Amino acid sequence: MKLPDPRNADILVYVGDELKPRAEARVSVFDSVVQGGDAVWEGLRVYDGRIAELGGHLERLQNSAKTLAFANVPSSDEVRAAIFATLEANGMRDNAHIRLTLTRGEKYTSGMNPRFNQSGCTLIVLAEWKPPVYNDDGIRVITASTRRNTPECLDSKIHHNNLLNNILASIEANVANVDCAIMLDVNGFVSETNDTNLFLVKEGEVLTPHADSCLPGLTRKMILQICRHQDISAVERNLSLTELYTADEVFTTGTMGELTPILEADGRVIGDGKLGPMTKRLQKLHREFAFGNGEPLPF
Repeated sequence: MKLPDPRNADILVYVGDELKPRAEARVSVFDSVVQGGDAVWEGLRVYDGRIAELGGHLERLQNSAKTLAFANVPSSDEVRAAIFATLEANGMRDNAHIRLTLTRGEKYTSGMNPRFNQSGCTLIVLAEWKPPVYNDDGIRVITASTRRNTPECLDSKIHHNNLLNNILASIEANVANVDCAIMLDVNGFVSETNDTNLFLVKEGEVLTPHADSCLPGLTRKMILQICRHQDISAVERNLSLTELYTADEVFTTGTMGELTPILEADGRVIGDGKLGPMTKRLQKLHREFAFGNGEPLPF
């Protein structure tokens, strides 16, 4: 197995309540994340000795766990301590990504019912040396036939591990040999991609879908805050594919990818097919915001 960064071969992973070498880091076959994808998660990025929006991520983790009625949930301070311990043990202060997972925990017998969970949650802190998943230069996308979950069926504000909806869209993108897939809501409006939020730029105005079927991402929130501070008009509303195809610029936002321009969607070139001026400006402002407001590491 060839790793993108060879340093990740020797990482220590926090599982349960201890750090374990990568090869030994595992959960029980009775854990809820194995039995039914019954877990919540967050993606964190480490910038120059700081973790961007750590407080916001921990709050969302707690909110998701509460919504799913998890019992014996570790406090945000306990989770924060586990994150810091993992980063320090791995010597990570920059250019690292953390996959933070909290499962409902181990069951005493297999099955779906949460009544089988008696031992409390399982916390996993997986930190890797990892640059942003997408290149600043831009990506190509298609529109998936798989629709984003409606809140009538599963509330997108729960940041859960049951990602089959998104994975099916990702498979469509892989088959089309593009970087990712745009997902529509059940009414046919643009929602998000399979792994990021979406923004359009038209005549100097920044537009993004309502956070109904899409996740209200923290990087998405940052961009809306930055636009307000910079007096850039930013509007949340329903957006059609036609509006996306004919936008001056389109970009994605997310912890894993930061801000990435979409250069082509379903074979249509977006704008002039290059990184646009608004996207470039917001990339710079976002990095300044993320660096300047991140929570400093205590080591």
